Amino acid sequence: MRSNFEFTGRKGLTRVHLQVIISVSQMLGNIVGLNNARFQESLSLINSYASSDKAMKGTGFPVEVKDLTKRAACCQLHIAALMAEYLKLKKIQNWGAEKFELISSNIPKDEKGLKLDSGVQDVQYTEFILQEQLERCAEYLDKAERYEVLGELYRLIIPIHEKKRDYDMLRKCYSSLADNYEKIIETNKSGRRLLGRYYRVGFYGQAYFEDENCTEYIYKEPKVTALSEISERLYKKYCDKFGSDAVKMIQDSTPVCKAELDPKIAYVQVTHVIPYFEKHELEERQTEFEHNHDINCFMFETPFTKEGKARGNPEEQWKRRTILTTSYSFPYVKKRIVVKGVRQTELTPIEVAIDEMQSRVAELEDVVFTQPTDPKKLQLRLQGSVCVQVNAGPLAYASVFLDPALSNMYPEEKVEELKDIFR
Repeated sequence: MRSNFEFTGRKGLTRVHLQVIISVSQMLGNIVGLNNARFQESLSLINSYASSDKAMKGTGFPVEVKDLTKRAACCQLHIAALMAEYLKLKKIQNWGAEKFELISSNIPKDEKGLKLDSGVQDVQYTEFILQEQLERCAEYLDKAERYEVLGELYRLIIPIHEKKRDYDMLRKCYSSLADNYEKIIETNKSGRRLLGRYYRVGFYGQAYFEDENCTEYIYKEPKVTALSEISERLYKKYCDKFGSDAVKMIQDSTPVCKAELDPKIAYVQVTHVIPYFEKHELEERQTEFEHNHDINCFMFETPFTKEGKARGNPEEQWKRRTILTTSYSFPYVKKRIVVKGVRQTELTPIEVAIDEMQSRVAELEDVVFTQPTDPKKLQLRLQGSVCVQVNAGPLAYASVFLDPALSNMYPEEKVEELKDIFR
């Protein structure tokens, strides 16, 4: 691992030249009765070696090693893509990692650069080994509740069985697919599948974070991890590392003014973010799953008024929308991905009203068009839309922006858009 880290100019372990993956999969595949506890122990040992390696202090190496030794379903897909790429280079089959694009755009990005160098030449991957690996991926994707991508995976598995005229396996494949689509229907009805929450985490403090100073990441957290939960975990982690007097959490989402920070303190800022899509993308991504799979754009909003207060009356209420783009898409083999792009837009008061009303309408439609309709959910949505407790509600927006005496103060097309949403 270390020599590969040096080989990439200390950039990372993404290309581990297959060696680690090959050796580990061979160990797990060939040794019957492998003591799993011992194997896990050896991974922990590798982690502690990496952390205590003086020559690697201040580099991203220990973190990279930790990521590599704690992987799940995404890793199995990357392994399968590497095998496919190998078979393509060996001219055994005519497709490689590019076929995984629809499952995750990360896979071809990482696995298409395979070179048949030493350490790879002596490996003998076959279509049979690839088929076994693809079937293992199907198992893991099912466990991860990513049912929608199983269809794409079986499009790679089925032709292998067809080529061998293995009708029993084909029957099993189609039976698994039928069960899988049944799960999608059930999940969409119940709405009980939770595909994770996302947080922007920023690190500030040169003396503590070194290369990571002023770096922002998006963290993918399981199910419904609350903001307080991730904040507490990170606070504890860095207090253990730097001492409790040296760590401070930044609680709000406003931009950090680096000049005002104390150089003797390690600052961590955590903000809840949600996946963000442009209008044209939403035409393609229509389901909740598509809003949470293979995503690399996130957003959070900060309310403000021109007077400096956070909140004001509807005619004074502005909103700053911050859109963050990550270098890879979620889900990935890592649980956090670095932010590579940030842009901001400001919404005027009438645009804030349009935005708020659009979400209210979408929430109502979601309940109304789900069959059978859940009356409790509907009642809650109606109460939240009509008898609004926190922000301004439809009535306030109508009286400020749609009153004929006042509406001429706002752009005509925005007033018409708001009227359409009310309808």
